[in-house]
Amino acid sequence: MLLSIQHVSLPVEDPLLKFLIELIIILCIPLLLNKIKVPHLLGLIIAGAVIGPNGFNILARDSSIVVTGTTGLLYIMFLAGLEIDMGDFKKNKWKSITFSLYTFTFPFVLGLIGGYYVLHFSLLTSVLFASLFSSHTLIVYPMVSKLGIAKKLAVNITVGGTMITDVLSLVVLAVVVGMSQGEVGTSFWVKLSVSMLLFALIVLLVFPIIARWFFKNVEDKISQYIFVIVMIYLASLLAELAGIEAIIGAFFAGLALNRLIPHTSSLMNRVEFVGNAIFIPFFLISVGMLIDFNAFIQSWETLGVASIMLVASIGGKYVAAFFTKKTFRLTNDEGTLIFGMSSASAAATLAAVMVGYNIILSENEAGEPIRLLNEHVLNGSILLILVSCTISSFVSMASAQRIADSDKEETVAGASHEKENILMALNQENTVEKLVNLGLLIKTQTNKDGLFALNIINEEKSESSSKNAEKLLGAAVHMAAGADVKINPITRYDNDVVSGINNVVKEQNITDLIIGLEEKGFSSSFLYNLYNGYLRNKQINVIIYHAIQPVATIKKYVVLIPANAEREPGFFLSLLKVWNIGKNSGAKMSFYANEKTNQILKSIIKKANIEASFNTISTWQEGQEAAFSLEQDEGLILLMADRGMESYFSQMQNVPEILNKNLSNNNYILIYPFSKIDNTVTEKRAVSNLDDFADIGKIIGRIFK
Repeated sequence: MLLSIQHVSLPVEDPLLKFLIELIIILCIPLLLNKIKVPHLLGLIIAGAVIGPNGFNILARDSSIVVTGTTGLLYIMFLAGLEIDMGDFKKNKWKSITFSLYTFTFPFVLGLIGGYYVLHFSLLTSVLFASLFSSHTLIVYPMVSKLGIAKKLAVNITVGGTMITDVLSLVVLAVVVGMSQGEVGTSFWVKLSVSMLLFALIVLLVFPIIARWFFKNVEDKISQYIFVIVMIYLASLLAELAGIEAIIGAFFAGLALNRLIPHTSSLMNRVEFVGNAIFIPFFLISVGMLIDFNAFIQSWETLGVASIMLVASIGGKYVAAFFTKKTFRLTNDEGTLIFGMSSASAAATLAAVMVGYNIILSENEAGEPIRLLNEHVLNGSILLILVSCTISSFVSMASAQRIADSDKEETVAGASHEKENILMALNQENTVEKLVNLGLLIKTQTNKDGLFALNIINEEKSESSSKNAEKLLGAAVHMAAGADVKINPITRYDNDVVSGINNVVKEQNITDLIIGLEEKGFSSSFLYNLYNGYLRNKQINVIIYHAIQPVATIKKYVVLIPANAEREPGFFLSLLKVWNIGKNSGAKMSFYANEKTNQILKSIIKKANIEASFNTISTWQEGQEAAFSLEQDEGLILLMADRGMESYFSQMQNVPEILNKNLSNNNYILIYPFSKIDNTVTEKRAVSNLDDFADIGKIIGRIFK
């Protein structure tokens, strides 16, 4: 080994040394550039140019670089599809379509004029040349997402528009390639249309079925992650077989798994971590390795072509963002963010250029190949990638940071309101993961350290109980850490479980208590503890959770709300828990309530960013029938009430027995809203009459952001 290191030749071929050099770059570039406020992705691209074959030739852009770089590119597109808010996307689909038409048309027209009238390309070459500028790569998406604004309207519009415009530009590529080879005809269009339709149906309909089955039956975390990678590559392969680029397949894979990987889950954290730490940086380095600065020094024609490409691409994207901002009356920062995110050209542009460059139309008199796209366009595209990624990095991060700062000023976290503290009472090993996952779903985004896990140790069996407590709490802490969330473990010695829990509720200022049911459901002892113990805490929400399958695999919840529930002090914050489940898991919410309650729900649904339907019922029996009609992979959420509360009625006493008998094979959640307000609790925590509803709606709206 020492001998091989002493005789190192360039480019480096030793796999250990190659990987070490790349890791050092990935480690050091962000540390150095963060101090001078330069986006590190730009640094990684430049580092790739320096160490690449056109720089100091330290590393060759061989198959190992291409494979990891390709994975990084697919990862970027997959994350964009995975993190998109499907509720928002459906609400804003026409905005995304409008933006995609703008961002496809304006750069295309400028590119067509430049290619045909200025550079005097043939019409076919000019069309392909123009299509290079219509697509864009969401290269800054991971950094924008880190700022917590991935669900903002501007980001949502841009991500949705990216999918459409990239598909359009790659369809143009497929058509031009077919025409250059004389293959365009009725059969060509039929084949392309059918293959794309089959691809979309397989990925969007079959993949979720496979994934839901896998996540329900395989609990191993490593296997779940490998499964996700398999889905990315399989969808990418199917896209290529359908005649479109692999990046579209990766994006569709993200859409297919969107509802099955909750944004607050440990699996999501694992997917993002590996991508941002390894694969995406390798992609950026591999892009940099393509840059050849000598080409611009040696040829003025290359600089001329590159200048036209920059004007068509950057100028066209700016015009598209401007019209999008004006059309939908967005703020200046939102318009700038759209321009910044859409201005980067890398993936689809590079793919189209390489395809066009490799197509040889004929040979000249000297025997040199005449290509569909010449070497000047190839070199110009490299400069376009460098300049567009630079502009995208600076513009996007500046505007994204301003939007994030503005959100912090408006959020409820910036106002004085009671801190959310969620307590999970753990007593059975098989319920630990279920309770932790529910706790991660219902917590608000601003809650960083308000999760508590409690185990009561019986003083008479302290030795065995202590070991069990250590095991349960350790598992809970480990699971939450996988989602980058801190859980505060609490061990308490007490002969009475209920009194032990109630004392911790008071000591830690708990706002929400989660108690897990075993699969068999309610027992007589549990009901006694519930009515005579847990519900004596009048100032907290009590949540009872029965889980048969992982919460991420639930497609839909039926939510039953009794009459007068809106008059309970804890109604609105209980409702916030329900909508957090929908928002973070992607499950559809089907509300069943009377007309009065439904009007309240509809008035704030616009800020909830979830898919919801509202069904008006006049009797409790109607709601009960809806609960009994639950299918597989569907769950029930029921807002309950204790005796003396305004929404209580006598039939609620029969709910546990009914659930045991009819819904033993389904997930269900019972929420008992708090019914008493402590004088120390701010008025924002509760509402006792509908006159206060407007203010509460605003508060909930800000939390939903």
